[in-house]
Amino acid sequence: MNRIDHLFQTKPTGILSVYFTAGYPNLGDTAEIIRTLAARGTDLIEVGIPFSDPMADGETIQRSSHTALQNGMSLRILLNQLKDIRRDVSIPLILMGYLNPIMQYGIEAFCKRCAETGIDGVILPDLPLADYLRDYKPLADRYGLRFIMLITPETSEERIRLIDEHTDGFIYMVSTAATTGTQECFPDETLRYFERINAMELRNPRLIGFGISNPQTLRAAQRHAAGAIVGSGFIQALGHRPTIQEAVETLFLNLGL
Repeated sequence: MNRIDHLFQTKPTGILSVYFTAGYPNLGDTAEIIRTLAARGTDLIEVGIPFSDPMADGETIQRSSHTALQNGMSLRILLNQLKDIRRDVSIPLILMGYLNPIMQYGIEAFCKRCAETGIDGVILPDLPLADYLRDYKPLADRYGLRFIMLITPETSEERIRLIDEHTDGFIYMVSTAATTGTQECFPDETLRYFERINAMELRNPRLIGFGISNPQTLRAAQRHAAGAIVGSGFIQALGHRPTIQEAVETLFLNLGL
């Protein structure tokens, strides 16, 4: 069974997913960050593939991508860094990035290498749903990968139900139509959006991301979905703490965990 599916079956609520950019703050940090997060109790990890034009990302993640690229990180190097990760990490791992590096690598070669490496899913914010259904879903099914789609407050009910019907794993529920970042609390309008999606009774579980950085936003996300995704807050900690261990502890402290 795909590890993402197993996670949501065994832990339907209270999930914590953490995102970080591969190659940040240093080129060789990727595997150690994954191991440290997993040992601390993170349920799912999203490893960002740095890209020169990360259109869905806020300033913090954009800066981390720029640094990672300057450090020499690439998709090939990342996959090589992860080749032995399954020796001591059992939680689900997802690669998150943009289409251009995947297409340069080769779509099927990428899916095959992900399966060989032990990657469970992929998030590509700029992958059109029609292209996914035509070109990617057959490969995802062949290699046992979950391609995760995003929804926002502006996504139509028709499109949400189409995503729910044709994807597996979970739905990435973006809390805002803006880019990634941190905020103190969710406004009432956002909470009404969470409640509206809950009322749709979708087949797939959902994780809420964008703007989660403290106990208030974490609890709100976990109350309205299967769990929460934290990104910018952790990357800030990685950039300001002298060790990976301290950055992870800072993240959990800031979240009240």
